[in-house]
Amino acid sequence: MLNKKRLISSSLVVLMACTILPSTSAFACTTVLVGKNATADGSTIIARSEDADTANPKRVVVHPATTNPAGTIFSSKANGFKMELPSDAKKYTATPEYTDEYGLFEESGTNTSGVGMSATESTQYNDKVKKLDPLDEKNGIGEEAMLTVVLPYVKSAKEAVTYLGDIVTKYGAAECNGIAFSDVNDVWWFEIVSGHHWIAQRIPDGKYAVVANQMSNADIDLSKKDKFMADEGLSEFIEDNKLAKSGTKFNLRDVFSTNDKEDAKYNICRVWDGQRLLTESVEDKYSITSKKIPFLQKADDKIEVSDVRDIFRSHFNGTDYDPYTKAKGSYRPIMVQRNVETHIIQWRPDMPVAISGIQWEALGSSEHSIFVPLYSGITDVSDQFKNEASLTPTYDNAYWIFKTTDVLSTPYYKTYMKKYVNPTFEKIEKKLDKNVEASDKAALEMYKANPDDQAGLEQYLTEETKKNSEYTFNQVVKLNNKMFIKSTNARNSIHNSNL
Repeated sequence: MLNKKRLISSSLVVLMACTILPSTSAFACTTVLVGKNATADGSTIIARSEDADTANPKRVVVHPATTNPAGTIFSSKANGFKMELPSDAKKYTATPEYTDEYGLFEESGTNTSGVGMSATESTQYNDKVKKLDPLDEKNGIGEEAMLTVVLPYVKSAKEAVTYLGDIVTKYGAAECNGIAFSDVNDVWWFEIVSGHHWIAQRIPDGKYAVVANQMSNADIDLSKKDKFMADEGLSEFIEDNKLAKSGTKFNLRDVFSTNDKEDAKYNICRVWDGQRLLTESVEDKYSITSKKIPFLQKADDKIEVSDVRDIFRSHFNGTDYDPYTKAKGSYRPIMVQRNVETHIIQWRPDMPVAISGIQWEALGSSEHSIFVPLYSGITDVSDQFKNEASLTPTYDNAYWIFKTTDVLSTPYYKTYMKKYVNPTFEKIEKKLDKNVEASDKAALEMYKANPDDQAGLEQYLTEETKKNSEYTFNQVVKLNNKMFIKSTNARNSIHNSNL
């Protein structure tokens, strides 16, 4: 993820792309991928923190199903990428920018076929691959366009892999990126590894992965078609250029990516932090910068949505590396003030698509925001979440309300987080969890009573989603008001307060 305004400058079109070293970029994201047998309720989960600027409003929208006239062309505002769109576009949700002046950057969402998508996790290729198959920065597909041209047109996670893969092969890629696709059965991790080559791997049902701006440390075997997919020319590209002994069996990171000191301080440390929270032995088995940390990991216990929330709120909490305490060393944490939104997309088994899919959406920095549940079946969202904000704070906008929580609590972090923010957030999220449990039950009863009443089901899910959003918004406003009053007395007085 990157600062969209800078895309206007041609020299910075690919600020977040593969050619930029992690330490030189102010932008990064963290992704979590969870197979269905690794979760407590059999859900698949894909999740990501979108990181850009400390003040970068995001919103939530629902795009209705549409029919594109023949010859409809999508034209990116970020570069020269263009492609003709298919005729039938499904209804889908998205989390775009507050303005489309510099591009859409829709980033995350679900569609009516039960597909979830998160795009993108910025990565980089190594110098050798760069010379052999450079990125097409001027005309290739990039993060700005990706969700918009893919999610409305796919029916499964696996089909989404092929669909995006064909685009990368045909038009080229402007950036090296990782993209997550999910449905109720599968989680696929798609990686653009050079200008025209890509590879995807299915996350095993019993495993999870944490990704942090580096290509996966994964052993690839392209002969296993149920586990891996790639462009047709990838094996030949590897063999012809002697990038590995085999074009079908290789370690992806070793062949295409970097794995240096910069990665250790910026990327590997976040993988370590995420994995240690789900797999306790990681903290002792691997150092915070170990290049041997595996891509796929098995959790100690079944994973809940609350566990994934904890990962995105972590800044090495409880370790010697926490920058909010006396940090040992200097490592890039998962939670930073540059989080502009974080999403957790969950597909739950044995439910109609409209009910099965929930996108837990947190606007602003993840530690200072609430993950609000948005059903896949909704047709609209509350005004506070969809209204077009600006870089001037407005207090009828959810992003700015959560950002206010961040600004008020961070200067008094140890006191305010413990005394005000955490207890309030715990109360709100417990309430939201109970509300979802109740609305799940009611929605399933509606569906069983009348499976053909899709409109009625969507209306109910929309109403419940709006209630949860508005409840959260109002509770956080009250929290902010309390902290505002408290902070007026917490400031250091310049004059003698006894006078």
